[in-house]
Amino acid sequence: MELGKRQRLRIVKQREIGVYLGEPDGGTQVLLPRKEVPEGARIGDELEVFLYRDSEDRLIATTAETGLTVGGLAKLPVSQVTEIGAFLRWGLAKDLFLPFKEQRGKLRPGQEVLVALYVDKSGRLCATMRVYDYLQADSPYRRNDRVTGTVYQIKEGVGALVAVDNRYFGLIPEQELYTRLRPGDTVQARVTKVRPDGKLDLSGRKKAYAQMDEDAKLVWEAILAYGGRLPLNDHSDPEQIKRELQLSKAAFKRAVGHLLKENKIRITENGLEKI
Repeated sequence: MELGKRQRLRIVKQREIGVYLGEPDGGTQVLLPRKEVPEGARIGDELEVFLYRDSEDRLIATTAETGLTVGGLAKLPVSQVTEIGAFLRWGLAKDLFLPFKEQRGKLRPGQEVLVALYVDKSGRLCATMRVYDYLQADSPYRRNDRVTGTVYQIKEGVGALVAVDNRYFGLIPEQELYTRLRPGDTVQARVTKVRPDGKLDLSGRKKAYAQMDEDAKLVWEAILAYGGRLPLNDHSDPEQIKRELQLSKAAFKRAVGHLLKENKIRITENGLEKI
């Protein structure tokens, strides 16, 4: 019997409180509570169950779907946060414990986080947000493919670490971060590079030519919001442009060029003006 995994076990005893699953010769047996026993189940039948420990630390079986097994990854909502850790809803009566030392960043109830399931030193099932060692580098994706993933860590000086499909290594480099992200956020991204080790570099932006119309619209709306005069131009500091518009300086210049061609703006020493 494997704690934290789904497995098929045979019914060996029937009792008022439920049925016992395991070996008929008196080996390890585990209770499946009566309310979870399928109608018509008899001794000798095999049932697929998940094994965990109840509030009294007893090994128990359930037919409920947790969506998460030992070594696997899943995105789960935080039910409560305490001084010793957080608790996650995962489909069982007993919430899953996420120890404080296994967290990434400050959590709040209702927030969804990507976690892996493991068995701690005391034999209990616990969650961890340190999912790096659970990810794979053999994704089927290629350059310019669109992917979906979950942010699991923001690493200063590096970028946002992303689990693509909640399974594969992904990274949005810091220079590609134009919106504020936090662990648990779902992101849509484009693969910009497949590294030799199989890990994916990502960008939240489309290819330059496809992104330009959206960026031009963003700059135009900013000009209107500033009353027709936006205090940014080709000489503005890249950090100021990023702070004001969430654009790189290169993307900003392409957008400005697009608006100039449409004869919607002019460039002045103080910035951009609506014509």
